[in-house]
Amino acid sequence: MTSKRIKELIALKEKAKVRRDTKTYIVEGMKMCMEVPKQLLLETYVTKSFAGSHGEWLKGLDHEVVEEKVFDRISDTKTPQGILCVVKQKEYELDDVLKDGDLYVILEDIQDPGNLGTIMRTAEGAGAAGVIMSRGCVDIYNPKTIRSTMGSAYRVPFLYVDDLKAAIEKIRSCKIDVYAAHLKGETYYDDINYHRAAFLIGNEGNGLREETAALADRYIKIPMSGQVESLNAAVSTAILMYEFRRQRRAVD
Repeated sequence: MTSKRIKELIALKEKAKVRRDTKTYIVEGMKMCMEVPKQLLLETYVTKSFAGSHGEWLKGLDHEVVEEKVFDRISDTKTPQGILCVVKQKEYELDDVLKDGDLYVILEDIQDPGNLGTIMRTAEGAGAAGVIMSRGCVDIYNPKTIRSTMGSAYRVPFLYVDDLKAAIEKIRSCKIDVYAAHLKGETYYDDINYHRAAFLIGNEGNGLREETAALADRYIKIPMSGQVESLNAAVSTAILMYEFRRQRRAVD
């Protein structure tokens, strides 16, 4: 591997702008690399020790063996597994995402990579048809976020939108009800009879912007005991999505 390519991979790991410009990103680890859709896999790098212990699996896979010290530089993990892939970003359009689904998540300014990754993973588990994000959300292609998705980023459609208001209006025009998880909600989330739904989730510290929350068809809340006002964004999203899926399972 050339020193130029090493610098490019380090930049790809560290800088969202580089990922946006190249429309590529890095994934690490055996599971994540095994699950990369073949049409999106661009490059694979492995250490000598990984190649020695996984030679049979690597047969037929185009890959480059690199020194351990080089791999440590391009890796984002403290204890690398010895395999890293460069993957092409998959692009979705809002109209395509809204075609056939009944459950969606809309995220405004989610900042924590772990939260976003967990939401993506939970969205797949709950059968969500797509995740729509404001530009203020953390980069889903951040290595930490990608690891947190546990492969769901390959399978759950998602997109960033420049105009969240326009996207919400489009969602509502498709006869999908938008529910804002909000402290001002007067209805508990499990008192709603859901049909097609999109759950609107706000920033971890500040919640939804008032102008964004106002676009929802209804405010809902999760009951709280003690002195807790709200739950973690990923936990709240999971509760809402699985209540929706519980109801739909009973109907189906």
